[in-house]
Amino acid sequence: MSTATDRLRKRADFIAAQRGARAHAGAFVLQSRDRGDDAGPRFGLTITKKVGTAVERNRVRRRLRAIVRQEGAAARPGFDYVVVARRDAINAPFAELAREFSRTLSRVHAADRRGRSGRAAPARTGDDRDER
Repeated sequence: MSTATDRLRKRADFIAAQRGARAHAGAFVLQSRDRGDDAGPRFGLTITKKVGTAVERNRVRRRLRAIVRQEGAAARPGFDYVVVARRDAINAPFAELAREFSRTLSRVHAADRRGRSGRAAPARTGDDRDER
C-alpha cells in the first residue's frame, strides 16, 4: 500500500477483522478490529472469484489499493481493516469509491463503539420467552 499504512499478511489477522465491526457499501464491505496497540493501521484486501475474471479482480485490487492510499490517512492507529470487494467496484466511479470508503471508515468506528452489528444490543432478561 504506502509507507503510512502496513498490510495484513496472516490469515488469523483477516479472520480477527471479520469478527469485528463492519460497514457495508455498494462496492465493498469494510471490516475492522481494534488491536489494542499504538502501531499504525494495517489494511488487507479480499477479492474473491465472485468478483470476476483474473483481469477484473486485478483491476479491482488496483482501484482499492489506490483508495486506501488516498483515504487511509483517516484510519485510526491500532486498527486492522479488511476491504472485501464486491462486483460493483469494477465500474464504480473512483470519486464515489473514495466517498464510500470515508463513510464506511467512520461508520465502522461508530459500530465498534456499540458492538459488532453497529446497533446497541437490547438488554436481556429472563422473561424474553415466547409465550404459547
